[in-house]
Amino acid sequence: MTLPAATSRFVAAAADLGVAVEPVVYPEGTKTAAAAAAAIGCEVAQIVKSLVFMAGDAPVVVLVAGDRRVDLSKVAAILESDGVRRASLEEVRAATGFVAGGTPPFGHVQPLRVLADVSLRRHEALWAAAGTPTTVFPINGSTLARISAAKWEDLAEEG
Repeated sequence: MTLPAATSRFVAAAADLGVAVEPVVYPEGTKTAAAAAAAIGCEVAQIVKSLVFMAGDAPVVVLVAGDRRVDLSKVAAILESDGVRRASLEEVRAATGFVAGGTPPFGHVQPLRVLADVSLRRHEALWAAAGTPTTVFPINGSTLARISAAKWEDLAEEG
C-alpha cells in the first residue's frame, strides 16, 4: 500500500532525526484514541495524542496518553503563560505541517517545544499518529522522549 504524502514526509523527517519509523495504514481511520486503539488492538492508554496548544503566539505540542485529558491550567503553569488555548486547525497545520488528528509527536516543519505527560510512562510500547488520521506507528517511550525532546510533566486532569 502506498503511504499518504504527509506520512511519507513524516517518515523522511524521522529519518533525518535518526529514527526509522514503520507506519501502518488503517483506511477506516485512527483520528481518535479509541479508534486507533481498536484498529491496532492495544489499550487506549498506549495511544499518544499529539495535541497543539498556543501559549500566546507560541505553539507547543503536548503528548498525552489516549485515556487522559490535558489540564490546561497545568500546561499554563509550566509554560508560565496566562493564555494557553487549543490551537485552531489552521494553527496546527502551520506549526507542525500536519493536520489535527494526524499530528505526529515529532518531525514538524519547525522546531517546537514538546511536553509529555508522565502517564505515557505506564507503557513502554506506544502508538502515535504518522502524519494523517489514517496512519500510525509504533514507538517505545524512551525513544519518543528522546526524539521529540519532550520534557516529562504532570499534564493530565485528575481523576
